Amino acid sequence: MAQTQTATQSPAIPTFDENNAAAFQNRIADTLNSGAIAMMLSIGHRTGLFDTMANLPPSTSAGIAEAASLSERYVREWLAVMVTGGIVHYEPAARSYALPPEHAASLTRGAPLGNLAIYAQDLPLMGAVEGRILESFETGAGLGYEEYPCFHQVMSEDSGQNVVAQLFDTILPLVPALPARLVKGIEVLDAGCGTGGALIAMAAHYPNSRFTGYDLGADAIATATRAAKVAGLMNLRFEARDLSGFDEAGRYDLITSFDAVHDQKDPQALIASLHRALRSGGVYLMQDIGGSAKLENNLDFPMAAFLYAMSCAHCMPVSLGQGGEGLGTMWGWETAQRMLKQAGFGTSERHVLPHDPMNVWFVSHNA
Repeated sequence: MAQTQTATQSPAIPTFDENNAAAFQNRIADTLNSGAIAMMLSIGHRTGLFDTMANLPPSTSAGIAEAASLSERYVREWLAVMVTGGIVHYEPAARSYALPPEHAASLTRGAPLGNLAIYAQDLPLMGAVEGRILESFETGAGLGYEEYPCFHQVMSEDSGQNVVAQLFDTILPLVPALPARLVKGIEVLDAGCGTGGALIAMAAHYPNSRFTGYDLGADAIATATRAAKVAGLMNLRFEARDLSGFDEAGRYDLITSFDAVHDQKDPQALIASLHRALRSGGVYLMQDIGGSAKLENNLDFPMAAFLYAMSCAHCMPVSLGQGGEGLGTMWGWETAQRMLKQAGFGTSERHVLPHDPMNVWFVSHNA
């Protein structure tokens, strides 16, 4: 009987596709170009140039600079980026620049479509800590909140348009009986309150309720305390506090956390402690990033690459810096829902709001 020999087959060597290589090179060039535009979007937001241009007719660089009280030469170079980036319209004959209203709708303070220029500020923030992040890639160490310049300012602006501006019409009514309870008077805690915008708004709106805000960042709490004092609010207090080991059993009727849980040292322990801190019939209202725990489910999620980048440069490192596990920004709504259940909340309603597709809201009741 003849014996057959099976030849060992080596894996096929992939061929080099010149067209794919060229297309990818163009894509990377576009990415670098877009990154540069994004950096200048941050400049346009922080200088108020977008707000200025939205209220001007087509104007020269000198006219725009004068209206914004800025240097004409710098404004002119910034405008060149905006024109070549397709943000601003340029009329060569008149040497005039105009911000189309359709563009201003996404780039100005109070913009009807949401001010995306706020998020452009995160790029220079990431650049400012790049050296430390490079070290962390080698050591695995984390970073402290204090190492991020202007972080709480950026978060305050984000919260201002996605939380505070929607608070009374959209967010609090997620719990139908809640507004009436707040009018009557209840005890409220905001865990991870940042600069306190949401609490300040609620304390002014519901004078019979009492509000407490805790945050790890002493600078954020100082800003919140000053703002509350200026507003003359006597039913509100802020305290710089590490929520690790938090234990105030049965004290609150409502606890909120806005985009604050995923970068804690121990999110599961924190949620469990917040459950214990609720009185019977109390409500925990939690906002966090609405992506999935599974990477493959986030390929079409809004600004997914941006969110993973922020996770790598901020949310994951600050958790690791506290000795935590570093779940990261995209820890996933599935993870959050599981932790809420493990903490003792029987059911948690999950909501995605029309004005804010990036975030998820959980309403959890303490029986």
